[in-house]
Amino acid sequence: MMKRIATVTVTVAMVLAIGFALAAEQQGVAKDEIVVGSIQDLSGPLAGFGKQVRQGMLLRVDEINEQGGVNGRKLRLIVEDSGYDPKKAVLAAQKLVNQDKIFIMIGHIGTAQNNAAMPVQFEKNVINFFPITAAREMYEPFHRLKYSFAATYFDQVRTAMPKLVRRKARRRSASCTRTTSSASRCCAAAKRR
Repeated sequence: MMKRIATVTVTVAMVLAIGFALAAEQQGVAKDEIVVGSIQDLSGPLAGFGKQVRQGMLLRVDEINEQGGVNGRKLRLIVEDSGYDPKKAVLAAQKLVNQDKIFIMIGHIGTAQNNAAMPVQFEKNVINFFPITAAREMYEPFHRLKYSFAATYFDQVRTAMPKLVRRKARRRSASCTRTTSSASRCCAAAKRR
């Protein structure tokens, strides 16, 4: 499943890259190369997941490059570690955007980490593509450089909770969440049902 997410993410990112690469010369797009970045948790609480996502992305990039790349341009994927810490995510984003000169950020993991890194990216017109989070902040407020793929956590709970309660014939439900703004919105969605 994680490798499938990574494959879809990289593939769609590359389709986007073709359009943008043809449109104009841009950071991270050269005559023979497109530089792609990602920030994963490689050393923190979600390291097991982050390492698998990185491996899936690397596999797909290798496949694309073996097939000639994107419009003849090879992909170079650079993955940085956030340790699932927003402060480290900002440092990683600064490195990827300012030093490595990435064209696009793909599959960045974590809500707080994405929220912290997006201003760094947007300042240099670097797209935030398919972040691995379904928080509303990945959609709202609208920004031309935000591309997300999942229904928001709120919408997922709002849609699934009534079905779950009906199927199990329960009048009450309970849930365990972390103390985050996204978790609070999910609880609010559940209470409405």
